[in-house]
Amino acid sequence: MDTLRRFETINDYNVFNNNETRHPLVSVVDLSKADPRPGSRMFFGFYTIFLKDVKCGDLVYGRHTYDYQEGTLVFLAPGQVAGVNSNGEMYQPKGYALVFHPDIIHGTALGRHIQEYTFFGYQSYEALHLSKREREIVLDCFSKIDYELEHAIDKHSKRLIVSNIELFLNYCVRFYERQFITRDYAHKGVFERFENLLNAYYQSDKPQTIGLPSVAYCASELNLSANYFGDLIKKETGKTAQEYIQSKVIDVAKERVFDPTKSICQIAYELGFKYPQHFNRLFKQRVGQSPNEYRMLHYN
Repeated sequence: MDTLRRFETINDYNVFNNNETRHPLVSVVDLSKADPRPGSRMFFGFYTIFLKDVKCGDLVYGRHTYDYQEGTLVFLAPGQVAGVNSNGEMYQPKGYALVFHPDIIHGTALGRHIQEYTFFGYQSYEALHLSKREREIVLDCFSKIDYELEHAIDKHSKRLIVSNIELFLNYCVRFYERQFITRDYAHKGVFERFENLLNAYYQSDKPQTIGLPSVAYCASELNLSANYFGDLIKKETGKTAQEYIQSKVIDVAKERVFDPTKSICQIAYELGFKYPQHFNRLFKQRVGQSPNEYRMLHYN
């Protein structure tokens, strides 16, 4: 696992997997054609989606190890490093990879909206687990892209290839929404832990030392990527994670403004605001009154 293999181009990855390069910017790779190999870390200079059909070593991504099950999709954005830990043994890869360079989507609708596919920022243990029918749809999308790669490049090639990549990604959005629902019990556990985390945060001195709780901080404490965490909270509550955190801050603030021994400035600093005016602005946006007005109107 100490070896780092770098794949800067689509051809680099095709050569590594004994796969023909039919287009310089996109490829559907049949991993079963690759030679057996030991586990290693790999750098990808392009978008990479793995469809693993059988267990073939544990994927290592960041600090975490993910034990693949059959029919699992994992998404990597350009510049990410992932690897397979085969415990020093040779293994035979199975399944498929769709790889495409950012250059092929530049100037297209997909290029303008690629950041909306937030699962490219998920961790590997937040992978998409496919049903049998979903797997068939994924393979059908791969097949359509592969068909275009077999076709001689013409003026229609780029539009059809990119359209099919976009279709595949849109199906993945639907499948992830299904996964959020079918794993609802596990996600409710995450939501409860999020609530407990915020409660504990405001019972400690962290607001004064760290500041307002950020989405990245909460996700990290819950061992989730910021993207997956944000999408999960949005599905669960209808609010973004940032909006939910702000609601919690305002709830705590409403309690604290009734302490007559503390000024609004003191309360703002205790809540983690660097500047009292930021607190005043957020409070007024959310409550419709300034903290002072709220204090005077509701304090008995």
